Amino acid sequence: MVYRTLSREEYDDIASRIIFEDNHLLVFNKRPGEIVQGDKTGDEALSETLKAFIAARDSKPGQVFMGVPHRLDRPVSGIVVFAKTSKALERLAEMFRKGEVHKTYLALCCEAPAGKEGLLEDWLSRNEKQNKSYVVKEGASGAKLARLRYRLLQDTDRYHLLEVELLTGRHHQIRCQLSHMGCPIKGDLKYGAPRSNPDGGICLHSFRTTLVHPVKKCEIVLVAPVPQSWKGITPLK
Repeated sequence: MVYRTLSREEYDDIASRIIFEDNHLLVFNKRPGEIVQGDKTGDEALSETLKAFIAARDSKPGQVFMGVPHRLDRPVSGIVVFAKTSKALERLAEMFRKGEVHKTYLALCCEAPAGKEGLLEDWLSRNEKQNKSYVVKEGASGAKLARLRYRLLQDTDRYHLLEVELLTGRHHQIRCQLSHMGCPIKGDLKYGAPRSNPDGGICLHSFRTTLVHPVKKCEIVLVAPVPQSWKGITPLK
């Protein structure tokens, strides 16, 4: 198997964004605009870029395995977990499906929430043609219960930083629920932000992921630094 050759700059950039790696997992800090797995755009996916990286770094003559047990929306940044073996992929996919992987996000919002912390419970319906979710009444066709907790961490002159703990995994859940309570995410035109970000992304970041290693069975906590474009945001531990 022959993979494309990465430039030295691209190789170094990929290496600098690997958060964790062993024989079974590779955890990566994704930037807004990057896609996790191939789609109809035809743009190169991170799964393929990482294959090329590992083939070059490890001088692997054969095929590199890079499984995708979950996805992160294209405009969102932060932690993406990849599987380097089929066994790890199968187990990770099951863990994500069962909600056994705990994910915390950071959202930079255009408005402050009414309360400094709270639990949001909404029924969401996905519009496939628009690739958008809406809050609907319980019992509506296709409606699924969405639950998350939020906490206000910081206020800047113009924006408000929320920590969000996902309790369910619905389509565009954080974007839709925060917008519905009057706090659209910075740059998220689809869900009510007044203007876009220069990089085309939105200020939603998968910050912390806690999971049990699919093979070693030990708990690991993964943290991804916020993008440099989040000016004025205090670094979080």
